Amino acid sequence: MPDWEKRFRAPRVSLPEWAEDAPERSLFISNATGTFELYAWDRTTGEQRQVTDRPNGTTDGTLTPDGAWIWWFSDTDGDEFGVWMRQPFAGGPDTRAVEGLDPSYPAGLALGRDGTVAVGRSTDEDGSTIHLQRPGSPAPVEIYRHSESAGVGDLSHDGTLLVIEHTEHGDAMHSALRVVRPDGSTVAELDDSEGGTKELGLTVLGFAPVDGDSRLLIGHQRHGRWEPMIWDPSAGTTRELTLDLPGDLSAEWYPDASALLVVHSHQARDELFRYDLASGERTRIDTPAGSVMGATARPDGTVEFLWSSAAQPPQVRSTSGARVLDPPGTKAPGSVPVEDAWVEGPGGTVHALVQKPAGQGPFPTVFEVHGGPTHHDTDSFAGQPAAWVDHGFAVVRVNYRGSTGYGRAWTDALKHRVGLIELEDVDAVRAWAVDSGLADPDRLVLAGGSWGGYLTLLGLGTQPEVWALGLAAVPVADYVTAYHDEMEALKSMDRTLLGGTPEEVPERFEASSPLTYVEKVRAPVYISAGVNDPRCPIRQVENYVGRLEERDHPHEVYRYDAGHGSLVVEERIKQVRLEIDFATRHLPATTPGFRPA
Repeated sequence: MPDWEKRFRAPRVSLPEWAEDAPERSLFISNATGTFELYAWDRTTGEQRQVTDRPNGTTDGTLTPDGAWIWWFSDTDGDEFGVWMRQPFAGGPDTRAVEGLDPSYPAGLALGRDGTVAVGRSTDEDGSTIHLQRPGSPAPVEIYRHSESAGVGDLSHDGTLLVIEHTEHGDAMHSALRVVRPDGSTVAELDDSEGGTKELGLTVLGFAPVDGDSRLLIGHQRHGRWEPMIWDPSAGTTRELTLDLPGDLSAEWYPDASALLVVHSHQARDELFRYDLASGERTRIDTPAGSVMGATARPDGTVEFLWSSAAQPPQVRSTSGARVLDPPGTKAPGSVPVEDAWVEGPGGTVHALVQKPAGQGPFPTVFEVHGGPTHHDTDSFAGQPAAWVDHGFAVVRVNYRGSTGYGRAWTDALKHRVGLIELEDVDAVRAWAVDSGLADPDRLVLAGGSWGGYLTLLGLGTQPEVWALGLAAVPVADYVTAYHDEMEALKSMDRTLLGGTPEEVPERFEASSPLTYVEKVRAPVYISAGVNDPRCPIRQVENYVGRLEERDHPHEVYRYDAGHGSLVVEERIKQVRLEIDFATRHLPATTPGFRPA
């Protein structure tokens, strides 16, 4: 078995979540059976038990505060539309968690210590709704409804307050917050966007984990980046925290609410700090260079975190020095480290991450663009780039404008010229890669999934002379049809990005749609798509493919029975194998070190 397949097949685990009032009970995700599913872990006995077992996998779940129940979201074959189920921690039958609620897209969930449940829902017909069920009540009661995106943020420790994260002002990129009582009546509002007139957002990080404490930890963008702040909605006060660190900052409470565990993300890497709220002292927590994909402070004061780098597979570590959760079986082979590239682009300096195979360039090069677009590539372990390197390709990942992690202005820059802005940055990095001798100009591959798949198809049409091949997974291909078919929350995002609906700003949708430029595409095109995808629906993909067929343009399409990606390991391997095979068949293999699949 080649190393690239071993990386996908190697057992992996997520950072374990623990029940707040029963910290010995944990829930984690693993691919141990070949499909990503939920697992219960009793730390006292060491017993681990598979909780869910579905053909297309399960990853959305949580524990009740007392650890007695596991809640998990049940959709149909990855369509993200379903209901919450629950199962006893020790095992038993799955039952409907909240009776009386029809299937929907999930929009947050909060579980109270007294049995109070707040369920966020989203549907095309009702928009965003929140239902709350109190202990002993026969049915949940709707306490919130709005046509724009909104969801459950968190319940206070004593269950008397609920925070809602909403975009009623119409800017889906910059949320406001409302704290309400269980009956839905408002306690306080916080809206840094000032009704949508300023591009400043807020996000919920969690209520203080102690009774009688109404303080709420939130993220804000008041100084051009994400930073933590404490808001007390009952007292009407806010406290900004001075951390004196570059890059974006997030945080969560220590269990006794005396300190914060701060995650510092800067230049595609992460650090951890403890911030004492009384003294304001910031103490660095020792972690290796790389990325922290999750961290949590335990009641004993230790911190557990999920860490990896581009060269080393993920590990769940503890500041105690122990490996927290070591999956059984053969470990994944490592890969090559990532190198940083800083390239001057039309909108500022663009950060790119580069991995190279052995030997001397120029190499056939895959420009793998991330999804989101509000996301960014990091120095973390990823099977797909490593597979390309194993086959003799260099891999370049570009954190284009629209990416997170480089300040609010960088993230917000793509509005209205959607897709075109990002591709300007990709093109600047492409030119650098060719001029530096890294990339072979005749063997440049544009590739990505989701928003990255969208940028791939758009780039093939707007920059047809520079790309030799395109590989688009679960892409937006026909923006107008995608808008009308996608889930309601994404319609809100598209209206924010483009300034309206396709009927209101048709010229912007046309300029940003890959379908507009399909006649100009020169490179062979490979597309993979999930037939149940609610984010990049299949009909708009078929529209684009139909136009390629009319041109008799070289292309291949792979359709699979899942949603926006697959949770089945063999399916993921199959998709990577098909992409590598397509590339090696359509690119000339004349570069030293280039190895067909």
